[in-house]
Amino acid sequence: MSFRGKMSILVFSSFIALYAVVGGMLSPWTRAQQPINDAGAQMRIFESVLQHIQNDYVDEPNLEKVRLGALRGLAGGLDPYSSYLTADQVKEFNSAKSTSKAGIGAEFSQVSLYLYVVSVTKGSTAEKAGLKAGDVIEYIENKATRDISLYDAKQLIMGEPGSTVNLRVLRSGEKPQTIKVTRSAVATPPVETKIEPGKIGLIKVFSLSAGEAGDIRSAVQGMTKQGVQKIVLDLRGVATGTIDDGAAVANIFIREGEIAKVIGRENKVTKVYTADSSKAIFEGQINVLIDLGTAGASEVVASAILERKRGEVVGERSFGAGTEQQLFTLRGGDGLLLTTAKWASASGVPFLGEDRNSTGVKPSVEVKRPDTPEPLEVEELIDQQDQQNQNPQPSASPAVPADKTKPVIEDLQLKKALELLQDKALPAKTGIAE
Repeated sequence: MSFRGKMSILVFSSFIALYAVVGGMLSPWTRAQQPINDAGAQMRIFESVLQHIQNDYVDEPNLEKVRLGALRGLAGGLDPYSSYLTADQVKEFNSAKSTSKAGIGAEFSQVSLYLYVVSVTKGSTAEKAGLKAGDVIEYIENKATRDISLYDAKQLIMGEPGSTVNLRVLRSGEKPQTIKVTRSAVATPPVETKIEPGKIGLIKVFSLSAGEAGDIRSAVQGMTKQGVQKIVLDLRGVATGTIDDGAAVANIFIREGEIAKVIGRENKVTKVYTADSSKAIFEGQINVLIDLGTAGASEVVASAILERKRGEVVGERSFGAGTEQQLFTLRGGDGLLLTTAKWASASGVPFLGEDRNSTGVKPSVEVKRPDTPEPLEVEELIDQQDQQNQNPQPSASPAVPADKTKPVIEDLQLKKALELLQDKALPAKTGIAE
């Protein structure tokens, strides 16, 4: 049976089970009058289910285990970034700054319950092992990622520097494979610059972490001294950084007006980022390149360029991320890592949307690459996996790193961005997530 079929049966069965448990206690009229977001009504359903588990389950239930499962499910039903933490995880979370653990140089999210690779850092051990943006991680060692939270998955990938982790990867058009990656400190490549014909400067960014805004500013100043009058800012595959970092980069090219916002409960604006004219240093034309690996701070830059009408955004719709979490400690020492705010464009549109069509930044000039996988393909990959009746456990066969002898594919996105600045093509209509 396909993944979609299993999920449909699971949802339907859960609905029938809840209806059977609660239905006999409520009249049809009462059930019809209960709003979905009535907290009291939902609590009564939970209490009823718990009562039946206590009184009618065939074995003596482990209520501690039931509670943990329920809390994980509650957090998991919100968004990929909210999570229930055990007491030990809370201690680890609070001491994260002093930890000696290392990652593999990749940014992750969760799509269709599975761990999803948003971007891979150039030169990282993840890239060297063959991991790619758009990969679906089915297993981390022997742990199925669909059974754990995004937070738990990230913790499993982290470990002592020099140690390895096995990732079972599903990739469009290829057989499932297991990739062994060495954990190591990640050194982000410095900003790369190049001057193209027509006095066009190309700035390739690999991260928007703290300090990168200063490096980009220096790059712009250096190219301006060399006579550059137009710039292409390449933010493809950049999924790191804070909203402060994104706003600082946008301010290099935007002299006035709002750049970004932080949105809290009930869509209330809790913070507004406004351009400081003294920090704007480039007045020439600018185009920005984005793709599916563009997320968070990079989306702040791209959306600001669009909404302030400073230039074109070329490429593919970005991933859609940018949230802020707060840890609430619960009784017993465990905790709830809860999303309390979202990053948004100057017009107030959050980058994290409800679905693929309402998330991220929509390019003003769309140019797709044939090798770019969409998150929508995750369920198709799982369906194919089921149909081929693959062994769900990680295999011992190692992944083959990318073949460096393959012919280089023309960068159509960069080509279009340069053409627009060289006035060889007319710009398309601009816009963000709609």
